[in-house]
This record gives sequence, C-alpha cells and structure tokens, in this order.
Amino acid sequence: MKSHPLLAGLATMLFAGLACAQGAPAADYPNKPVTLITPFAAGSGPDAVLRLISDKLGRQWNQRVVVDNKPGGGGFIAIDAARRAAPDGYTLLQLDSEHIAALPHLYKSKGFVPLQHFDPVASLFRTPFFVAVPSTSNWKNMTDLIAAARQKNGDLTYGSWGVGSPGHLGAQQLEALTGTRMQHVPFKEVSQLYANVGSGEVSWAYASIPSSQGIYKAGKLRYIAVAADKRVPQMPDVPTMAEAGGPAGLEVNSFVSLLTPKGVPPSIKAKINADVAKVIADPEIRARFDTFAFEPLAWSPEEITRNAEAKSKIYGDLVKRGNISLD
Repeated sequence: MKSHPLLAGLATMLFAGLACAQGAPAADYPNKPVTLITPFAAGSGPDAVLRLISDKLGRQWNQRVVVDNKPGGGGFIAIDAARRAAPDGYTLLQLDSEHIAALPHLYKSKGFVPLQHFDPVASLFRTPFFVAVPSTSNWKNMTDLIAAARQKNGDLTYGSWGVGSPGHLGAQQLEALTGTRMQHVPFKEVSQLYANVGSGEVSWAYASIPSSQGIYKAGKLRYIAVAADKRVPQMPDVPTMAEAGGPAGLEVNSFVSLLTPKGVPPSIKAKINADVAKVIADPEIRARFDTFAFEPLAWSPEEITRNAEAKSKIYGDLVKRGNISLD
C-alpha cells in the first residue's frame, strides 16, 4: 500500500523537527553563565584545579563559569544545592569518589545514593596518597610500621581529615589486610593534621602532595610509601606499597568528577564531556596537575560509574567491618 505524498512529506518534516529539537540544546549551549558547585574549601587542591578548569571552559564557551564553594556537612551542603538546580546543564557539581561511593554507607539513615540523583558527566583527575610519618620516626618502610602496629596492638595512632575520608578508610583497609588494629584520630583542619604528624603527636597519616607539601618542605615529614601499584613521577624515590613491605593489593586514591542533576539532555552532557576533555589536555592544566601529582583522567560517564561502583563495594565492606557511621 502506497503512502499519500502529503502524509509522507509531513512525516519527513516531523522527523526533521525532532532531530533539530534534540540537537538544539547542545548547539546553543551554553548561552548564559554556568555554575560549578563544589564541596571543597577555597584554596584546596580540588578547588584550585576547578578554578583553572572554569577559566579555560569560560574562554572556550565565551561565557562566565563561576565556582561556588559550599564546604561542610560531609558534602551535603553542596549536594543539596545542586539537587535544587534545574537539570539544564547550567549547574554542575564537583564531587570526589568518596562523596559518590562512601556517603551511602556512612549516612545510611539518609537513604541517599548520589548516582540516583546525579549523572557523571566528566572526569577531572585522580590523586594518589602517600604514607607520611614524622621525619624523626625510626620507621624506614611499611614493614616497620606494620610491626609497630602489631606490637602496640591498638594503641598506635594514625590521623585523617575526617571519618569516612580516604585517609580513614585507607587505614581501615591496611588493618584488614595486615590483621592489625590502630587508633584513628580525625582532624577538622588538614593543616593541623600534618602539623601533628610532623611533631610526632600522631604516628602517621595518608597524605596527598598538595595537602602535606608545606610540612614536607619544612623537613618535618617523610613519605615511606605510596599506596599505589606504580611509583609517582613527582616522587620517584618513594617506593610503592608492595615495594615498602606493605600489602601488594592496597591502593588508596581518590578521583574527582563533574556531575549534573538527572534530566539534563544527553546532547548537552556529551558536549560538556568533550569540552572538559579538551581542557584537561591543555598543557597549562597538565603542568599544574603535575605539581599536585594529580593524574589527568578522560573517562566516559560509564567509566566514572564503573570505578565509583568498585570503590563503593570496598567502602561498604570497610564501613561494615569498622562499624563506622556518621548518622
């Protein structure tokens, strides 16, 4: 049966109109300022990187890209602000892998699963964590640290920048893999944490380069291992966890991504992903990442989700094992 020419023409126009409508959001995006909400405090490593990226994106998009710092509340102040935003691509949320993967286990009463409310749209970087000890410590490697933990049987202290942080959960993982027990000392201020490690008031802590470089450069800290399977180019003399006598499978790191509230058109999310990837490849951005030992990432949204789910499984087991809760 032949279709009527008029009906065929109308159908063609309809499909063409739908195609234009689907493509229009990305073609026109952005036509007004974009806000990047972050739970990280101004001056922190993730904030410094986000400001560099916002500047590059602003030039690329010919629009203002504003960083809005909303620290505190375990990340929920920033998360709640982003949840209230329209799903149009003009409000993005910067989160690390712990916000995505650990919060559901730490705040069970909230019943909040970030990836049920937000879609990953672009990855930014991953940071490794070093095992930092006082420069005066007799420990030369992880073998020494683990032996001391066994000898003190729960009295050896380690610090972190908060309950449920990578520094806390990474130490829990070390305990699980070595059959040791240690005493957790959480700090509100990162600077205070490493000052206390440097003075010997706390025996050790995980540390990123940007968070601990002040105390390290002052000669008060030593790094005895990096919790990774490869050495970090910026610290080539620091051995891996396995090389230092620690558990071979122990990797402690955090990755940072941008997310959008669910409902943003796929074409806009694809444009954001592609444009952020261009920015991450910029030599100036790469040079700044190098100073922090941040590893640039160009993951797809699916890869972000897959890596977050893998961390969530690890964190869920650690939180249960340690009976950790922030409710």
